[in-house]
Amino acid sequence: VQSSVIADRAELEARVEALERQYPGEEIPTPPHWGGFRVVPEEFEFWQGRASRLHDRLRYLPSGSSWRVERLSP
Repeated sequence: VQSSVIADRAELEARVEALERQYPGEEIPTPPHWGGFRVVPEEFEFWQGRASRLHDRLRYLPSGSSWRVERLSP
């Protein structure tokens, strides 16, 4: 169950392997009540405050298959 506590990464991988054996060569079905959203960001900005007020601001913008990083004025 999503968000339930598991012992470790090995338990998670074992569950995936069991499902792959249960549905060999098939896509593992999602529950009928499942839904979701796809979020495609245009940019991210990270801000780190400093007591001096010379805060760090970094903006990440998509650039091909990677990200371009820009430093912004505080």
